[in-house]
Amino acid sequence: MSTTSSSSSSSSTGATPLRQRASWQALREHHARIGERHLRDLFSEDPDRGERLVAEGAGLYLDYSKNRVSEETVGLLVALAEESGLRERTAAMFRGDRINVSENRSVLHVALRMPKGESLVVDGVDVVAEVHGVLDRMSAFAERIRSGEWRGHTGKPMRNVVNIGIGGSDLGPVMAYEALRHYSRRDMRFRFVSNVDSTDFAEATRELAAEETLFIVSSKTFTTLETMTNAQTAREWALAALGDESAIARHFVAVSTNAQEVSKFGIDTENMFGFWDWVGGRYSMDSAIGLSTMLAVGPGAFREMLAGFHEMDVHFRTAPLERNLPALMGLLAVWYGDFFGAQTAGVMPYSQYLKRFPAYLQQLTMESNGKHVTLDGRHADYQTGAVYWGEPGTNGQHSFYQLIHQGTKLIPLDLIGFGKTLNPIRDHHDLLMSNVFAQAEALAFGKTEQQVRAEGTPEAIVPHRVFEGNRPTNVILAEQLTPHALGALVALYEHSVFTQGVVWAIDSFDQWGVELGKVLAKRIIPELESATEPDLQHDTSTNALIRRYRRMR
Repeated sequence: MSTTSSSSSSSSTGATPLRQRASWQALREHHARIGERHLRDLFSEDPDRGERLVAEGAGLYLDYSKNRVSEETVGLLVALAEESGLRERTAAMFRGDRINVSENRSVLHVALRMPKGESLVVDGVDVVAEVHGVLDRMSAFAERIRSGEWRGHTGKPMRNVVNIGIGGSDLGPVMAYEALRHYSRRDMRFRFVSNVDSTDFAEATRELAAEETLFIVSSKTFTTLETMTNAQTAREWALAALGDESAIARHFVAVSTNAQEVSKFGIDTENMFGFWDWVGGRYSMDSAIGLSTMLAVGPGAFREMLAGFHEMDVHFRTAPLERNLPALMGLLAVWYGDFFGAQTAGVMPYSQYLKRFPAYLQQLTMESNGKHVTLDGRHADYQTGAVYWGEPGTNGQHSFYQLIHQGTKLIPLDLIGFGKTLNPIRDHHDLLMSNVFAQAEALAFGKTEQQVRAEGTPEAIVPHRVFEGNRPTNVILAEQLTPHALGALVALYEHSVFTQGVVWAIDSFDQWGVELGKVLAKRIIPELESATEPDLQHDTSTNALIRRYRRMR
């Protein structure tokens, strides 16, 4: 299939403001009727909703029946998506239109997982062909490292891989490595350095032998302050042990587009793996940024992960909205954030391998939808992105679930589980999964005063043991945590975030909010390091803190 992109921005400039849309008004009136209804009543009146309010796609099963919605609610949310232009915006994204309006860029992470043989032409270039060109080079390099063919400066194979990046160049690779550790090479060690705090580098390289260590420096521009500070430290660390500048080319590779800076660093540009300005950092784990993932699990498993991404892409693009997993999850997020006032959302994977998944989603969701202006520059007079957070189950049940069950905050949850474990030991997995189903049930239905009294509870204690319930959950199930399932899960959340952004008419693909602090930090660095007392021109608080720090040094 060949598709040629439009160069137009395809924004919703001039569209009806969100709160003036007919579908929004209908939802507001509907919320006034249904908002306080209890899930006990909704299930009592419609016992089969647990069989109907479900959706499947790309190997994932979504049960959203324990949400404070009826089928009418779902229909009204779908109408909101349609009036907001979700289908048109989706088509524009998949075409390569420049829907990132503030940076005038296409948004084509979906091209990173299109199968070889498909074609997507953007500005006269077949980006799918370019993607597979990089994938093929990555695969060849990974095979050389994994087979031992690639040798370091002293002739030893690489047993340690250290990825140096920050933001999407770190969170994605870390999450994917942890998620797919079951499939990784156990005779190799993988470490990740992101924080400019020197402790991060010191601990990541402790016990590693330089002659067996490969560093992957992941920075599109090769100028990112934190990444390049850590990269220079890694360079010095390697040279201290290896003693020869020519060793850098055997122990460092780059994921970048800046050939000049890569070469100046001492890396052979033949070992530079590029990507494109239409790949945002938080959408880049399936690009060359995933080189460490490919080294860990191998090219075959990496391509299985890409297939999972692509299958969810196809589902999102083609499935009716009322049966579309990402669209439904995105619309439910809008429902709770804008009509119930929910400020946060929890993601609780019941898999230890997914322990970094919530942290990964924090960047994906909050950097994408943490915006206060619409595509046409108007101030949003409604809530946009929620605060996302989470921990693996069952650990969270013994820490923060208390607040979710009996606190005063409404916190919608996603509970993620798997039909089969990768590590079958005794009855552990049945116990784990029983908690997925039990938590969803307890959160939905709670325990009434009558039930508590029937247990013989002293009257003075009854209020303390009541569970109000009516706390919403999505339950997401997959058969097993495979590379394919991981790709589908990540794409599920990518497109859910996109759906929310379309409804809110915001640009989910820029991130200007990270810039100001960077600019000010560069101004402050020389003031901290100056041998003489600097002339400080900040506010009185910042000036005082800088002076206090200089005295502490």
